[in-house]
This record gives sequence, structure tokens and C-alpha cells, in this order.
Amino acid sequence: MAQRLTVIGGGLAGCEAAWQAAERGVEVLLYEMRPGRMTAAHQTGLLAELVCSNSLKSAAPDTASGLLKEEMEILGSLILRCAREAAVAAGTALAVDRREFARLVTEAIETHRRITLVREEVLALPEEPAIVATGPLTSDALAEQLAVVTGRKHLYFYDALAPIVAAESLRLEVIFEGSRRDEGEGTYLNCPLNEEEYSRFYEALVSAERVGLREFEREAYFEGCLPIEEIARRGRMTLAYGPMRPVGLVDPRTGERPYAVVQLRPENRERTMYNLVGFQTSLKFGEQERVFRMIPGLERAEFLRYGQIHRNTYLNAPAVLDPWLRLRGREHLFVAGQLVGVEGYVESCMTGLVCGINAARVQGGEEPVLPPEETMCGALLRYLRETEPKDFAPMNANYGLLPPLEGVEGKPLKGSKHERRLAHRERALAAMAGFAEAVRGHR
Repeated sequence: MAQRLTVIGGGLAGCEAAWQAAERGVEVLLYEMRPGRMTAAHQTGLLAELVCSNSLKSAAPDTASGLLKEEMEILGSLILRCAREAAVAAGTALAVDRREFARLVTEAIETHRRITLVREEVLALPEEPAIVATGPLTSDALAEQLAVVTGRKHLYFYDALAPIVAAESLRLEVIFEGSRRDEGEGTYLNCPLNEEEYSRFYEALVSAERVGLREFEREAYFEGCLPIEEIARRGRMTLAYGPMRPVGLVDPRTGERPYAVVQLRPENRERTMYNLVGFQTSLKFGEQERVFRMIPGLERAEFLRYGQIHRNTYLNAPAVLDPWLRLRGREHLFVAGQLVGVEGYVESCMTGLVCGINAARVQGGEEPVLPPEETMCGALLRYLRETEPKDFAPMNANYGLLPPLEGVEGKPLKGSKHERRLAHRERALAAMAGFAEAVRGHR
């Protein structure tokens, strides 16, 4: 009997998942509710319609986004093939003609002999093998189903993300370690501010330019996760008595408590990434760099993820998904795309690619597989499964996710940032080539 798979959602992740499974001999039913039922963001009934930017970020070989693309192209990504064909001039970025890109993806899906496109809304999670890739604008009916299956506390509808910075970009000579309490709390890095520095930072923050909400979004700030700039607007000292309070912290170099502090929390075990605690924000990305680099110790900060607050349906992946992105307790259901807690077009597409490969393997009686952790694909998937559920927030590709490079005698590899990134790339592409060869035989 022919192997069959249902894929729900005709966005980037859903189309990539359907393509990968079909290329491996699986008969796929791909469901897309548009144009019968439109969302508030989409304009057409084409598959893989880009509703925000037309840029798939940098394609430069020394960037995290560029490495992710190279790895996915080794695995035969449909989305990246179509993006290359529909590319428009954008420097080192891979930007596309939106309509041409969507047309190419739609044509590839509609003409594949093993894919049947069904223009209907899916109202309930299937009982047969399926991949759910309905994206950040998942319909109310399906979102309700996911809430029931996973528990409402594990399903989120708005991102409230603080920026993440690279550890190697911090000025450690002005930062000190320490926690406010000793009751099991991890060690933080603390950026101390005196009164004058706090005043300059406050003025810059309250006057900085924010991202405007789109029509299908609304102000949805909760008291527990207000944007840092919104807290600041409530009074000049609200930050000093709130997320920047210095209580319980003494700078060992002065022996005194700072006027205010910004705490940095390790984002991974290797401590290559740090989160700005309590700094969820809706400032424009350029403004985040300008304002947050005024914080002592962050003058040269490299931003691995910018802060955001926007409409985005996603699951607490480490709490409800297994390592292969299947719902715990319902292993016939894979989840892909922004629903799993990744940020970015290409990152979403990557999860669909991996789910498509693994759904086909499982259908054929084989064990699912994961890309090596030395690859950007594998490192991002590792983040989804190993992050503490209480600290989980959507993540994009960045070099802080990758295992450290080792030089002579197991010591960290030295060299410029560019040289280290190229070394990461060489290691990752070699590992991905081996992985691709291992899964290619199952096409």
C-alpha cells in the first residue's frame, strides 16, 4: 500500500515538507485554506506567499543565515531553489520578487506527481500521519486543538523577546558576575550604570523609534512582559526599581552597589550567548543597537537576536515536542515552521525540510534522524529540544548556537571573528555533506 502523509499549511515550511516527503516516495495531501479563507495578512492564494519582508536575509558565506542556506541547499531545498530563481538585486542578501517566488513554489507543488493540493481549511488535528505547518497565523479552530493537546500554558500567541548578544563582543573589563540571591539562581553578568549613565540611557530609550503594529496585530502587552520602553514611559525611576534594580548586587571593583544594572543571562551551556534580562522591546532593530550599546559593557555588542513583540503563534517546543519535532504522546504528528519556535523565513523552512525527511523515513519503517550539531540546522534543532522550557523563546540562526571550535590541545580556536566563522562553516558543510549522503539513499 502506498505511503500517505497529510501536510497542513501551504507556507514555506509546509511546501518544503511536502516536497521532501514526496521526493522520497510518499503520497502527500497538502492542505491550504487560501483563497477560500484568507488571513488578515495574505493578499493572494499562492503558496509560500511572503507577508513581511521579501528578504531571506544574508547569503554571505561568513554569516549564520548564509551558512543555513548552504546547508539546506546541500539537502535539496525546494524553497531555496525557487528563491534563487526569483532573486532580485539586494547586495549580499537573498531577496526575491514576491509574486514570482510564490508562483514558482506553487507551480512546483501543483505539478509534482506525488503531491495533491487541497484548498480546504483543516479544523482538527489528523489521526493519520501528518505535519502541521500552519505558521504564526494559525486559524482559531486549529489553535484551539493544539491548546487542548499540548495544554494552554504551552501555546503562545505573542512573542515578547529580549535581545541576545554574543559573549565574545562583551567588554568584560567593565562587567561583573553575580546574582541577587543564592537560592539556586544561576550566575549573571551585570553591566553597572552610574546615575549619569542611567539618565542618558533613559532619555535615549523613551525617545527611540518603535516598530508600528500591522493591521492584523494589536497592542497585547501583559504586565509581566511589558516592553522595556513602555516601562520607562511610566516614570523616570521605573527601570531602576524594575528590570534594572541593583538590589543585592555589589560591584567587587568598587565595593558599592551600582545606581542601576542590566543583567545578562547565559542563553546556552557554552555561554556563547547572553540574553538582556527583562529587555523585551518593540524598538526598531537599528534603534536597539544604538540605544542598548549605551549600556556599559555593550558598546561593541553583536546582536544575535533582536528583541521583538508581535503576533506569533508558537509552541513551547522543549516542553511538548520530542527531538524530531513530533508532539509528545502523538508521535504521528510532526510540527514545523514558526509553530515550533523558530524566527525567520529560512529557519521555518529548515524545520519543514527536516520534518519532511523524517516523516518519509518513519513511513518507510526507519528511525528519524537529525543533522549533526556542528551544522546550523542541527544546532538550531538542539536549541529547540534542550532549552529550559521556562526560558524558551523563539530563536533564529546565529553562531552562538554552534558548538565551540577547538584548536590545539582542545583549546578554543583563536583568530579573528571572520576566520572563526569560516572555520565554523568548513566544519558545518563537511558534516552536512555526510548527513546528506546518509539520507539521500532514501529518495
